[in-house]
Amino acid sequence: MRAIDLSHATWRKSSYSNTDGGECVEVSQNHPALVPVRDSKAPHGPALVFEAGAWDSFLTAVKGGSWG
Repeated sequence: MRAIDLSHATWRKSSYSNTDGGECVEVSQNHPALVPVRDSKAPHGPALVFEAGAWDSFLTAVKGGSWG
């Protein structure tokens, strides 16, 4: 798999992140076919990168209550 450059990515924190700074997830929507995801407490750490279709399926499952 080819590495993607996330140095200029625009990150958005999840609206479900709590207010005390814990359990925060950020996503970048600068890449049409990919969705990079990172821990907001470690902005210089690694990001997981999902194919957009897989990320959409994950969100649908979570919103439908069929995740975990």
